[in-house]
Amino acid sequence: MSDLLYSEIENDLRASVREVLDDKAPWTSVLAGTEKDEPYDAELWGAVAGQLGCAGLPVPEDLGGAGATWRETAVVMEELGRSAAPVPFLSSAVVATAALLAAGERDLLARLAAAEEIAVPAVPFSTGPFGAGVPELRVADGRVTGEVTSVADGMAAGWFLVPAGGGLYAVDAADARRTAVTSLDMTRRLADVTFSGAPARLVAEGPDALRAGLLTGAAMLASEQLGIAERCLDDTVAYVKTRYQFGRPVGSYQGLKHRLADLWTSITQARAGARHAASCAASGDADTEIAVAVAQSHCSAVAVKAAEECVQMHGGIGFTWEHPAHLYLKRAKADAIALGTPDRHRAALAGLVDLPPA
Repeated sequence: MSDLLYSEIENDLRASVREVLDDKAPWTSVLAGTEKDEPYDAELWGAVAGQLGCAGLPVPEDLGGAGATWRETAVVMEELGRSAAPVPFLSSAVVATAALLAAGERDLLARLAAAEEIAVPAVPFSTGPFGAGVPELRVADGRVTGEVTSVADGMAAGWFLVPAGGGLYAVDAADARRTAVTSLDMTRRLADVTFSGAPARLVAEGPDALRAGLLTGAAMLASEQLGIAERCLDDTVAYVKTRYQFGRPVGSYQGLKHRLADLWTSITQARAGARHAASCAASGDADTEIAVAVAQSHCSAVAVKAAEECVQMHGGIGFTWEHPAHLYLKRAKADAIALGTPDRHRAALAGLVDLPPA
């Protein structure tokens, strides 16, 4: 059984990341960024991915990485979830990096670790690790042709990792046509991407590298969802302690106490699931697929519930644009679709543990 407690190194990493996010990504700045055309916060990305070195945490030291594990990356994901940070960390530093690690690719991986490049998997954001929704583009004479819709961070990408002809190809984003689409979560924007005979370099043969990236991404996404839920609970508890009605704080009413207690219990369970998934991904445990399916089945719903409660318990102010609750709700709702819905993960889990269909 893996140790689910946070190590001293992980706690130190959390403190460093939170300090940077508190300084460079307060919710007022995140909200203002949703009204701009920039696909991500380049300054914040440089601070988190480059200066702190978070983009290279799971990358070996001989490639310029930190030689850490996915456990440390999961801690960063928690903090990014807490702030709804508008950076392409999940797409590039997690999914693309994990796919390139599985493929044994070195050059592009080293540039990702140094935060010199941003690479994004050219798959719909809803694509999960258990086989559903992976597009298959055409490749001939080293050129890729086809279209992929709803690619997360597609406008931010410098490179695309494209599934085509049964393999995985690296394509320069300058050789693709990108169209921004309206995204529910404007802190992680989507784009439609079209390749018309774009020059492509084979990175990996077969589907295993991309699947490894998607599986690791789903594991790390559970930690992001945990961070969202924890932030929503913290903000809600702080508010109900100070908001008075009929001469007493609203948090003293039993109905709200019970709802918050139930939410705290669910988040505690979500933390166990997310930490286990991260530990399995870090160690290459044989039960990684099961751990990821369990984590995603639970953490998605908990994040959405926590965000909904945050909106409701803040009363009228919680429904306004001038309050951050809607940022967390939109991120939670978008994450519940990302990398496979909870229903898809539950269906996959049933097969993994040999549960007969109902």
